[in-house]
Amino acid sequence: MMDWTDRHCRYFHRLLSPNARLYTEMVTSPALVHGDRERLIGFDASEHPVALQLGGSDPGELAEAARIGAQYGYDEINLNVGCPSDRVQSGRFGACLMREPVLVAECFSAMRAAVSIPVTVKCRLGVDEQDEYADLQHFVEVVATAGCAVFVVHARKALLKGLSPKENRDVPPLNYQRVYQLKRHFPQLAIIINGGIETVAEVETHLRQTDGVMLGRTAYHEPYRLAELDNRLFGTPLPEREAIIERMRPYIESHLASGGKLQHISRHMLGLFQGLPGARAWRRTLSENAHRPDAGFAVVEQALRACRAQLRAEAA
Repeated sequence: MMDWTDRHCRYFHRLLSPNARLYTEMVTSPALVHGDRERLIGFDASEHPVALQLGGSDPGELAEAARIGAQYGYDEINLNVGCPSDRVQSGRFGACLMREPVLVAECFSAMRAAVSIPVTVKCRLGVDEQDEYADLQHFVEVVATAGCAVFVVHARKALLKGLSPKENRDVPPLNYQRVYQLKRHFPQLAIIINGGIETVAEVETHLRQTDGVMLGRTAYHEPYRLAELDNRLFGTPLPEREAIIERMRPYIESHLASGGKLQHISRHMLGLFQGLPGARAWRRTLSENAHRPDAGFAVVEQALRACRAQLRAEAA
C-alpha cells in the first residue's frame, strides 16, 4: 500500500470504521532514522488503533526506527517481509527476506527489545522457487522462536523475477488453504489472512479459520466496505456517505489552511460511492477539479451535487 495509506487516507478510513486496526504505508527504516519523521509517520490521534509498517534488514536500524514509532504513539510496529517491489528488493528488504528467516528473527528480536508495544510480521506464502508449505512453516517457526506471536500472511507467494509489483498482487494464485493450515499448525499464534478478499461474506468465512482479516485494495477502492464490515462485526451503525463527507470538511479545511492541496485528500475518497449510481460523476468531478491550485471544499460539494444529479437521472 505504498503511496496509498498515508495519514489522509487513514483519517478518512477511521471515519468509516471505528474498530479496524489501520496500517501505514511501508516506511523504510533508513528513511525514518535519517529523514523527515513528521512527514513520514505523523498521524492524527483519531487514527488509533494504528500500526506503523517498517521495511528494512538491519537489526540495529530497525530497532531505532521502531523506537521512533513507539515515541510517536503508534500502537503496533509491523515488519514487512512481503512487499515484492523492485525498490525494496534492491535494498534487501521486503519479500526477498523470506529466504533469510534467521535474519528476520534477528530483526524482530532487536525491534521487540527496543519497544514495549507489540511487534508483528507481515509475509507472503513464499518467494520464487521457495513454494512448499514446509518453507513457510520453517520461516514462521524461526521467527516465532524469536518471540513473534502475530503473523499477517498474504495468501500468495511473490515472484521476484519476471513480475512487476502490480502483477504480484494478481498473478500468483491465492492459496487460502495454506494459511488455514498454518493456523492449525500453530494454534498458539495469531494468524491474520490477507490477499484478494473483497466481500463481507468472504471476511466472515476467513474469520472462521483464522484470527483476523487484513483488507488492502478493497478497503482503498471500495472504502464504504469498511463501514459495512464494522456494522456486521461490531454492530456499529452504518453511517451515511454524505455524513462522512461532512465530517471530512474540517479536516480538509485545516489541511488547506496549512498550505496543503485538496487532491492530497480527495484522491483517497474517489471510491466512496463505488457500486452506486452517481459514482462516476463523483469520481470525475473530483478528478478533474481537485488538482487546481485554488481547489477547496467547494469542489467536494460540487462532486456531491453531480453524484446526486446522476442518481436522479438514472432513477428517472
